Amino acid sequence: MTLLPGLLFLTWLHACLAHHDPSLRGHPHSHGTPRCYSAEELPLGQAPPHLLARGAKWGQALPVALVSSLEAAGHRRRHERPSATTQCPVLRPEEVLEADTHQRSISPWRYRVDTDEDRYPQKLAFAECLCRGCIDARTGRETAALNSVRLLQSLLVLRRRPCSRDGSGLPTPGAFAFHTEFIHVPVGCTCVLPRSV
Repeated sequence: MTLLPGLLFLTWLHACLAHHDPSLRGHPHSHGTPRCYSAEELPLGQAPPHLLARGAKWGQALPVALVSSLEAAGHRRRHERPSATTQCPVLRPEEVLEADTHQRSISPWRYRVDTDEDRYPQKLAFAECLCRGCIDARTGRETAALNSVRLLQSLLVLRRRPCSRDGSGLPTPGAFAFHTEFIHVPVGCTCVLPRSV
C-alpha cells in the first residue's frame, strides 16, 4: 500500500510528459524529434532542465530516495568492517526488533546501488533477496516450503541515446537525446508458495 502514491505519481508524470512534449513519449510511433543535446549543453548525469522544471520529482521514488543513505552506509562499512554477508541469515527476534523491515522480514533482502550512465536517474537502489526459501518464524532458519521472490515497481526513467545534430541521421559524437522508458525495479522481497512440490 505504501507504494501506491508513488505509482500514481509516476503514471501521472508519464501522461503529463507525453501530453506536453510528444517527443518524450519514447515509443516507436512518437511524432516529432527529441531535442539533441551536446555534452556542453547538458553534462553527464543531468536531465533536461525543462523536465525538472515541470515537477519531475524522481527523489520521491523509493529506489532514488534510498541511494544516498546506502552510499553513506557502504562508505562506513568499508572503514569499519568487511561488507555484509549475502547469505540467508538466521532470524533471531531479540536481535532484529529494532531493525528495518528488510531485516525483520521472513524473506529478507538487502539493497545495492545500480548505476547506469545512460539513464536518469543514474543511480537506483535495487533489492536483492538473501534467501532462496523463506525463514521459518518458529526456528528462525531457512525453509524450502516457501520461495523468496522480488517485488517489482514500474519506474519511469529517461534513457540517453545517440542522436544527430546536423540532420544527417548519423550520430554526432558526444550528442544525445532523451527518451522515456519504464523499467522494473526490485524494491523488496516476499514469500510465495513454490510452483512445484
